[in-house]
Amino acid sequence: MDTHHEQDGHHHHSNRVEDKRLITGAGKYASDWNVAGQLYGYFVRSDRAHAEIAGLDTAAALAYPGVKQIFTGDDAIAAGYVVPPHSLTIPGRNGSKAKPTKRPVLAHGKVRFVGEAIALVVADSAAAAQDAAELVQIEYRDLPSVVRPEAALAAGAPQIHDDVPGNLLFEADVGNEQEVEAAFAKAAHITRLKVESTRVSPSPMEPRACLVAYDAANDAYRFNVVMQGVTTLRKQISAYTKTAEEKLIFEARDIGGGFGQRTVAYPEYCALMIAAKKLGKPVKWVSTRIEAFLTDTHGRANIIDGALALDKDGKFLAMRLDWINDMGAYLSPGSVGHIRNTSVCMTGVYRIPALYATFKAPVTNCTPVGSYRGAGRPDIAYAVERIVNQAAAELKIDAAELRRLNFIPPDAFPYKTPTGSTYEIADLPGLLTKALKLGDWQGFAKRRAESAAKGKLRGIGISTVIENTGAGNADKDEVELRLDANGTIEVHTVSKAQGHGHETTFAKVVGDALGVAHERVKIVQCAPGSMLQGNHTGGSRSAVGAGSVCYLAAQKLIEEGKALAALEMKLEPSQINYANGEFRSVESKRVVTLADLAKTKPLKVVAEGKFGSTFPNGCHIAEVEIDRDTGAAEIVRYSAVDDCGEVINHAIVEGQLHGGVVQGVGQVFGEHIVYDPESGQPLAASFMDYCMPRAGALRELKGEEHPTPSKVSPLGVKGVGESGCTASLPVLVGAVIDALRPLGIEHLDMPLTPSKLWHAMQKSKAA
Repeated sequence: MDTHHEQDGHHHHSNRVEDKRLITGAGKYASDWNVAGQLYGYFVRSDRAHAEIAGLDTAAALAYPGVKQIFTGDDAIAAGYVVPPHSLTIPGRNGSKAKPTKRPVLAHGKVRFVGEAIALVVADSAAAAQDAAELVQIEYRDLPSVVRPEAALAAGAPQIHDDVPGNLLFEADVGNEQEVEAAFAKAAHITRLKVESTRVSPSPMEPRACLVAYDAANDAYRFNVVMQGVTTLRKQISAYTKTAEEKLIFEARDIGGGFGQRTVAYPEYCALMIAAKKLGKPVKWVSTRIEAFLTDTHGRANIIDGALALDKDGKFLAMRLDWINDMGAYLSPGSVGHIRNTSVCMTGVYRIPALYATFKAPVTNCTPVGSYRGAGRPDIAYAVERIVNQAAAELKIDAAELRRLNFIPPDAFPYKTPTGSTYEIADLPGLLTKALKLGDWQGFAKRRAESAAKGKLRGIGISTVIENTGAGNADKDEVELRLDANGTIEVHTVSKAQGHGHETTFAKVVGDALGVAHERVKIVQCAPGSMLQGNHTGGSRSAVGAGSVCYLAAQKLIEEGKALAALEMKLEPSQINYANGEFRSVESKRVVTLADLAKTKPLKVVAEGKFGSTFPNGCHIAEVEIDRDTGAAEIVRYSAVDDCGEVINHAIVEGQLHGGVVQGVGQVFGEHIVYDPESGQPLAASFMDYCMPRAGALRELKGEEHPTPSKVSPLGVKGVGESGCTASLPVLVGAVIDALRPLGIEHLDMPLTPSKLWHAMQKSKAA
């Protein structure tokens, strides 16, 4: 490695602080925590999609050597750990509210999806707990199940919860139905398209794990658990178990991926609290990969029926979207994104004067659905961009030109959308121009002909997307800086990286603001017991929230430092100048360093900020080649131009973009959680049946930045974590449909597997 470049920060490859630890095996993940005297938990899980628990016999399992105790739904009811919190608190239709679904942390009386935890076996070894679990006898009375969300809403569907009539948890609408109907009546053309954003499993590298220790003297619980930040998780576990927040202490070091799935309070964590308190010993549980498929919240699972009205020149007049948001068997604490985020950016990057959308959220006998990278933002981008592409094909207008014609123009920002959100600055025409050049849009016809000569179908896709980030649920974001006598600056945050590189990014923000070497800045994420306020890491908001407050905290340290240095020099603070870690005065030759200020006692400052939404945006262009004989699709070109505001670290932005795009590639070409409609059994619960994207799936990605600085954040940043995911779904499906359109194929739903494409081509030949 060229260390010369490394020091001046221009080394193009990642110079992230965390990498050495993580790639040399020196990381410490949730399953690596162990404490003296700990016991091991194993969950007995339902193998039925919907059944009454008619009998539960734990006698044989209890007699197994090493078993300490077995906890069941009766223990959950006795503890009162029954109603999980949920975030779907937005008002529904006619002022209605989403009903929280009762979910004892161990199933009681009934199971509602395959994988639901029924009993917790605790033993002195993990193997003993697992072996004994096999001996727990469960007698079921089977009930009919329903796994497709539209079927769940149909008349006569099996009732999943007594207090959720018709399986409808929540319904809402946004926009103006009358305006849309009037616009549709006078439109020259209406494009209709129904699409599904398929159910997927987040599949982070590190499976869930949790170690809970109970401290009887203080009636407190200590957790070592996978998390995306402490504040949301602590608040939710507190709500689920009615335990005061300050009695819940969390400690974590490294987190192997998150994607939204780590944020929430899971029943298992609360069940472990019951066991740790009852047994007076710490209890540890590590999920297997099959448990992850069955019980980690799934992502997406949205069906969108859309229509777009255009005038004779191709100008958009109105759009209507009818959503069905599958919530799975219970309302997950992370359920709001699919409705809130999809409505915030409902019009995408376009001026669409009239808009109306309806949402119906049913329960089904499937794993609960929560946030997954983008949390609704990729779903709305997918729906809108697919419809726009379809309109371009129907009207025989170039897909890029139809976009240019309908973009929100730069002088219209800040732009108030018909759903009441305000987009801050973006330069959509500039973004498009740069992307068309990077992707050589004009040269496509020649490449299509070259592919045809090799017997392959070639298609090109384009997507231009915008998404809301930044704003969070916390009242404010707080960061604490601690300065010690050797000049080290500790930065305390309550957000938590799961591979994002916060230790690098935040150290650069603070180091640059103070004019000191980044090595002197140490980032401490979620220190155990910290009661700082702030948002967890999710929704691409950490640089906007915590990052901006890091900058404000550095400014505050300089101001307080000037006052202290002035005291020492017997001058007024206004006579002190600060630069590069040193306070100087024009009048005096004396220099007071940052380290000097902390000589007698460490210096602490807490800064805070509350920021609205920022709106990263981007334009991606991709080309695919399809083999006519096998149906296999290959991504042959991928170009991305993104506006994530000011860039703090290019390598991290690039890494986030690559990762996000590849997650989109996974959903488009392979990943899909499927249930058998008769039995409700999951048909994809291992990597044998669930196809993850491999390294070769995207051989090359050309990326460029097109920043418009944010006014919301003092750093000018907008966030980048989800951009790749949001833009890649529509661009890749668009490219495949473009390749198949000459055969008369206008629409296919994800995943676009070789089998699906081959069958579609065979059918079109026959027709």
